[in-house]
Amino acid sequence: MNSQVDYAADIAAIEQISVVPSILEVICRTTGMGFAAIARVTEEKWVACSVLDEIEFGMQPGSELEIETTFCNVIRQTGEAVVIDHVEEDEVYCGHPIPAMYGFQSYISMPIVRMDGTFFGTLCAIDNHPALINNPQTIGMFKLFAELISFHLNAAEKLAEAEEQLLEANRTAELREQFIAILGHDLRNPVGAISSSAQLLLRLDLDELPNEIARIIQNSSFRMNNLIENMLDFARGRLGDGIGLSYDEGCVEETFVQVIKELQFIWPNRPIESYLQIHEPIKCDGKRIAQLFSNILGNALTHGDRNQPVVVRGLVEDGEFLLSVSNPGKKIPEHIMSRLFQPFSRSSHDGNNDGLGLGLYIASEIAIAHGGTLEASSDEERTVLTLRLPIMA
Repeated sequence: MNSQVDYAADIAAIEQISVVPSILEVICRTTGMGFAAIARVTEEKWVACSVLDEIEFGMQPGSELEIETTFCNVIRQTGEAVVIDHVEEDEVYCGHPIPAMYGFQSYISMPIVRMDGTFFGTLCAIDNHPALINNPQTIGMFKLFAELISFHLNAAEKLAEAEEQLLEANRTAELREQFIAILGHDLRNPVGAISSSAQLLLRLDLDELPNEIARIIQNSSFRMNNLIENMLDFARGRLGDGIGLSYDEGCVEETFVQVIKELQFIWPNRPIESYLQIHEPIKCDGKRIAQLFSNILGNALTHGDRNQPVVVRGLVEDGEFLLSVSNPGKKIPEHIMSRLFQPFSRSSHDGNNDGLGLGLYIASEIAIAHGGTLEASSDEERTVLTLRLPIMA
């Protein structure tokens, strides 16, 4: 039985309750008694967890008493307090061997019961002189303090459980993100080889069917490459590296036109209307902005109404660079909108669950890294994603 009780942990739990010294101080000052303690009590042991000893009783945290030589075993069994004003005049305890053994005349001990109903120990006080303690005020004070100690013990246990769960969740998340990073790196080369092979095939004079197969391979490898890049960016961000930027000052309009051409090649039957009026260089990471644009334009092409055009607008206005991508379609439900830029969140309202749900998250992180924002609005007619970047000098 002893081996199942971690007394050191119980002592530590009481020591971590900051109000315990004040509780023992109040007990001694209020009752006039010289010794107060909190004890862990089991079938086999009485162990002091916290002590205020002004009568040189000789106890300190960790000190033990034989359980048979205390009243606490009875208190543990009955759940009832024991209160004695004056041993020599008490009808029940006069001549009892326990007071005689320790030499006390006044005694009070209140059970401490955990929130789950299990018995922890006692809050007790003794003195070698009589004391007027068998009254509702003193007994009520001890009950209140015992309940307070029980509350703190429960709170500490819940906190320890939460911390352990959080630690385990962090371990799991770190392993997952390391796996994603390793997987992304390992996939890059074979996907690159597939894409290059498809491009080579498309340059050949092939019949219609082989040419269509090569185009499918090319399109699939493009989407796979996007998934890999998003996975790697997600892993970098979660593992502490963040979204890295390499600023340059160039014509982003040319970058956007190139991205549109690439995606138009993949979605040849989807119309894209672009209205770009960017007549000045924008200081930004051109590759990252291209990635952002590719993610939000690809999202619009994937989830928008296939029979209506996706509209791209870009301009500089009032010291801001604005880029919007608008796609006709059903309104995105509020519960999806609230998580749209969170990782592994997918716009499943239209039944299209392709991808990992990282594209818009990565796009948002790129915007934030530039000191800007990526915002979404959706109504019954269309969904619009708008990038806002401050013009940097």
